[in-house]
Amino acid sequence: MPLLTDLVQIKRLGEKNRAENLRFRKHMKSHVFVERQFRKAAEEITDAIDCRACAECCRVGDVPLVERDAEKLVKFLGISEKKFIEEYTALDEDGKPILKRTKKDGCVFLAGNDCTVYEARPGNCEKFPHLLRGAGSMQSKMWAMVDRATYCPIVFNWLEKVKGLTNFGGKK
Repeated sequence: MPLLTDLVQIKRLGEKNRAENLRFRKHMKSHVFVERQFRKAAEEITDAIDCRACAECCRVGDVPLVERDAEKLVKFLGISEKKFIEEYTALDEDGKPILKRTKKDGCVFLAGNDCTVYEARPGNCEKFPHLLRGAGSMQSKMWAMVDRATYCPIVFNWLEKVKGLTNFGGKK
């Protein structure tokens, strides 16, 4: 089956499949699977889809910042920490620092589909969509995949493939 990359279809189908994907998330957490097959599927799909041609994650998601990310960006931009915080950060609903966003364009560092700080991008961006990079098992990462399947072609296609690999019969 060809991979789906049309963002309008992914949003529509991701929302349509939300209840099924929530059931699949519970299914994944309540069963023991050989994770190698999930990683192989993620590698194949990640290799077939160019993230930088999409950049929807930069338009949709918040980017949490840790101190190491801020230090790297301050150095890359050649500005003071104070100026970086004032111009490029905001606080999320929990009061934690995130990269500033605009309603129209998303991440403050996004220009078209290009990240203007790509070489110094935060670790969360570098590891996105967290299928192949980052700590934890695939099952532990499932909490975020239902939402990501509504905007990320890699996650959408991976979820659909993994449902098949696990013989998940989620239609209700």
